[in-house]
Amino acid sequence: MATETVAKPRTSVRVGVQKFGTFLSGMIMPNIGAFIAWGLITALFIEKGWIPVPQLGGFGTNAAGAPNVGLVGPMITYLLPLLIAFTGGKMVYGHRGGVVGAIGTMGVIVGAGIPMFIGAMIMGPLGGWTMKKIDSIWEGKIRPGFEMLVNNFSAGIWGALLAMLGFYGISPLVQAFSTAAGNVVQFLVNNGLLPLTSIFIEPAKVLFLNNAINHGVLTPLGIQQSLAQGKSILFLLEANPGPGIGILLAYMFFGKGLAKASAPGAALIQFFGGIHEIYFPYVLMKPILILAAIGGGMTGVATLSVTNAGLVAPAAPGSIFAVLAQTSRDSYIGVILAVVLAATVSFLIASVILKSSKTPVGETEEDSLGAATSRMEAMKGKKSSVSSTLVGAGGTAVMAGPIKNIVFACDAGMGSSAMGASVLRNKIRAAGFPDVLVTNSAIANLNDTYDVVITHQDLTERAKPVTGSAVHVSVDNFMNSPRYDEIVELVKSSNTESAEAGHGAHVAAASASDAAAETAAATGTEDRPEAEAGPAGILVAESVVLNGTATSRDAAIDEAGRLLLDRGAVDTGYLDAMHEREESVSTYMGSYLAIPHGTNAAKDHIMKSAVSVVRYPDGIDWNGKEVKFVVGVAGINNEHLHILSSIAKVFTNKAQVAQLEAATTVEEVLDLFGKVNS
Repeated sequence: MATETVAKPRTSVRVGVQKFGTFLSGMIMPNIGAFIAWGLITALFIEKGWIPVPQLGGFGTNAAGAPNVGLVGPMITYLLPLLIAFTGGKMVYGHRGGVVGAIGTMGVIVGAGIPMFIGAMIMGPLGGWTMKKIDSIWEGKIRPGFEMLVNNFSAGIWGALLAMLGFYGISPLVQAFSTAAGNVVQFLVNNGLLPLTSIFIEPAKVLFLNNAINHGVLTPLGIQQSLAQGKSILFLLEANPGPGIGILLAYMFFGKGLAKASAPGAALIQFFGGIHEIYFPYVLMKPILILAAIGGGMTGVATLSVTNAGLVAPAAPGSIFAVLAQTSRDSYIGVILAVVLAATVSFLIASVILKSSKTPVGETEEDSLGAATSRMEAMKGKKSSVSSTLVGAGGTAVMAGPIKNIVFACDAGMGSSAMGASVLRNKIRAAGFPDVLVTNSAIANLNDTYDVVITHQDLTERAKPVTGSAVHVSVDNFMNSPRYDEIVELVKSSNTESAEAGHGAHVAAASASDAAAETAAATGTEDRPEAEAGPAGILVAESVVLNGTATSRDAAIDEAGRLLLDRGAVDTGYLDAMHEREESVSTYMGSYLAIPHGTNAAKDHIMKSAVSVVRYPDGIDWNGKEVKFVVGVAGINNEHLHILSSIAKVFTNKAQVAQLEAATTVEEVLDLFGKVNS
């Protein structure tokens, strides 16, 4: 018998740089609105702006003869770095980490006297991480009633120490780095070498390394240059939409098959929407096209250098609208020329390449584009939000007909998949498609009869070989994945188009019924979305604990498992299988919930269906996630699915989760789960 394996994520230097760049981007992107606000205020109100206002632009003196402070300087010196620092600290350790990170950054700001974006990107996460480590020292050791006192003073004292560290230690180092990096950029500008940066930037974009370059170096340096000169060329080294639109235009004229047909839509998204990743698969399909991107990029940078043009603030996303909105008042001609000439050169080079190359024998343009999109998403490390416009949602061909059946697959088919199926089923019904069948199954029982297959990201590669014709969707948790909304949109699109083509609701319902029967016969794991309340005794008061004693993930699994064991529902072998399942794929569901259960091979250790519920008011660490509710699951013949459906409904409702947290009796918990034994 073949051995099933779980695909392990690959690691490399490139992946490490991607993660680092993503982290940097995570600090910058949520605050782009503030950057845009600062850019607009700068463009409008500085002395050389469109509407010079001394009090806002920060030039001239007031009636008392004192210099006008304005908005421009304080925003870039204090507001933007502090926002970045708070965001970075919050990413590491929540709101508390954000506050401490911002306090520490204030020391860097005052110590340097220049905009401290790099300092903020260091001190923010550092403050959050160190505060987290300090809190762990006395976690669980504070006397009741003193928690607020200890938490507030520890954050205040450590924040003050970090501010002094930033003032005396970090500030000089960051200032020296900024000065050195600025000198390098100035050397390139003075010697006409700045266009050569495109040799590195354009390939980096396609390999998703651009965040580390753009947000780690170019944006901070550009901000400082803009503050001193009123504009910066650095903002357009990566954001110029010209090279990408040139490649897509070449595909529109000289491409073939799906690549040619999809290029116009991709061009609109790239140029006007600013989502540059849409053209990456076209380059990956013919890697030599990177020469077109480099040629266009170099042309754009050279044009900006010759015309002395630039932007006043970052253009994010890299849309032509964002670029023009942030263009300096004296740079419109240069910026527009840079975009147009970059697109022209890129188009010409790409056209020659496409006309002189042939698709490999046995491979169609559709195959090439689909494979290139898959490679792009693999390099990016996550699903692309726009790649579905090229090859359809899920990285496969667009659905040719209506979606009739969707399956959630996990290792055992009894816990996380059942919860996910319940959540998505409710969403699809609310969208007006009650005939779409949503079931759950063990991966070992899958067959190629499904339209959409949803798996945990660590299990997708196991599901694909036996469900090759389905759309595959990977999620990182089954309770509240944002991918569910994408699936609902896919159902709307596919089923509405099919209805308009003459496929009525009666046909869809009949097909769904047939699919349900076929699935049940093939897998033995039919879900019963309309089933009446499950058999009495699946969840009883004795299996609900309001104050669990475990302090770790493994101990919590044991505590929930022992409740099942005490009920006579399982034997000790099932508890071992619960730990085995957790090591394979986490059963964390989101919304403070985990549902540990056994593997598919452990079903022989189940005597009867049962569910246990353990609450941990203070929360426990579950692989880096906070869990307050642990639901142990053992099921035979889907008898437990009704209670899991009830639990899923509760944990997708924030108000009901709050009621669970506040419950003082077991009866309140049972009532919230729908009186499942009635």
